[in-house]
Amino acid sequence: MERIETPALAQAFIDEQIAALRAQIGSGKVLLALSGGVDSSVLAALLVKAVGKQLVCVHVNHGLLRKGEPEQVIQVFRDEMDANLVYVDAVDRFLDKLVGVADPEQKRKIIGAEFIRVFEEEARKLDGNGFLAQGTIYPDILESGPVKSHHNVGGLPDDLNFELVEPLKFLFKDEVRVVGKALGLPDNMVYRQPFPGPGLGVRCTGAITRDRLEAVRESDAILREEFAKHGLEGKVWQYFTVVPDFKSTGVKDGVRSYEWPVILRAVNTRDAMTATVEPVPFDLLEHITKRITAEVPGVNRVLYDLTPKPTGTIEWE
Repeated sequence: MERIETPALAQAFIDEQIAALRAQIGSGKVLLALSGGVDSSVLAALLVKAVGKQLVCVHVNHGLLRKGEPEQVIQVFRDEMDANLVYVDAVDRFLDKLVGVADPEQKRKIIGAEFIRVFEEEARKLDGNGFLAQGTIYPDILESGPVKSHHNVGGLPDDLNFELVEPLKFLFKDEVRVVGKALGLPDNMVYRQPFPGPGLGVRCTGAITRDRLEAVRESDAILREEFAKHGLEGKVWQYFTVVPDFKSTGVKDGVRSYEWPVILRAVNTRDAMTATVEPVPFDLLEHITKRITAEVPGVNRVLYDLTPKPTGTIEWE
């Protein structure tokens, strides 16, 4: 199959998939967990064109998303594309279950299991029948093997008998982005940097607290804003902040403080198996430090992680 590298090839793919999706789905309903990530967003935009209101997009806000992401999903899909979008505010539900849980794997399991429960509740409103759209792309198949045409995704109960819809499954990530552009999605969604499934939960290390989670969210927003202003957005593969579960002594406004550090991480990679650290200009690091320590409550120190992979992983948890 010819690689999708041009708008013309992307449009040909879109036209072909719209016909195939209409043939597969007919008059049925399609359920999609819409995270706002590249794959699920491109899939949602494609399905909106193919079957319109037959698509039910479920966007679950678990409180671990980056600043502005839930609002962007609502604006793009409900307001601009007129998609059938169900927004589930599950922030308290998730964060209450995570209280006191410090082990990274346990946090991941709780977040994943609770997401399935929330999604199952929405799935049952479709009477457990119909189609389940999944943003599987070709690297997912290469890593995990072929996916069966009928199965319950991510631990959904057996009585939910969905047929899978996976129109992107033979595309690589760069091809998905070209298709997303052709579908009219905004650049900051199409070129969104990788984001872990548990979201900011793995960047608020140790037991998650709401105030420290907000420090991660706000410092991350400042870092992304400054990288965009200084031409690093799109140049650096992944960049984010971490707020660890410890404090250090500092001085703010002439008064001794005992607050968290914020750790900046910016890396480049081809395959995520190894990664190098982006040499961010020192004056930009100084500027970001001043903004974070001035604007983010509870923070008195900013550090830059200089560790490549190996020995460090890209994420901290």
